Amino acid sequence: MKQFEFISNKSEETMDFSKHLGQLLQPGDVIALEGDLGAGKTTFTKGLALGLEIRKTVNSPTFTIIKEYHGRLPLYHMDVYRVEDSFEDLGFDEYFEGDGVTVVEWAHLIAEQLPEELLTISLYLGENGSRRLVLEPHGKRYEEICKEILL
Repeated sequence: MKQFEFISNKSEETMDFSKHLGQLLQPGDVIALEGDLGAGKTTFTKGLALGLEIRKTVNSPTFTIIKEYHGRLPLYHMDVYRVEDSFEDLGFDEYFEGDGVTVVEWAHLIAEQLPEELLTISLYLGENGSRRLVLEPHGKRYEEICKEILL
C-alpha cells in the first residue's frame, strides 16, 4: 500500500493542509486519525472543518464520542478512545454511509466497524513543535486525493 507524507512545522500549516483536504471531500468519506495525545488530531480536524465551510468552533468529542457540525457537508467528529467494547453497536455505520464526512480519532479501536475504503492519517510529534503526517489511502479515491494534495 502506498503512503504519503507531509511535514508541518506549526499548527497553522497542519490546519492549512487539512483545510485543503476538507475542500476535496465528498459525502460518505471517512478519515481515520491516529496519533498520541497532543499530536494534533483536533487541530487537524479544525482545519478539515474549515475546508467543509463549517463556522462553528470544533473541539474534541472526548466525553461525548460524536459531535456533529454543519457546513458544505456535515462533519461527524468521533473520538472512540473511551468506547469500551469495539463490537458495541453505536450506529457508526450510519455515519460512515451517510451524507457527510466522518473523522474518527483513535480509529484502530473500532477497526472491525470501519469501512474498507477510507483514509488513515497518523500524526507524529517531531522536534520543535513539528508534526509528521503519514497518509495511508485505502481505495483508489483516497489515493487520488493524496496525490492531489501532496504531489
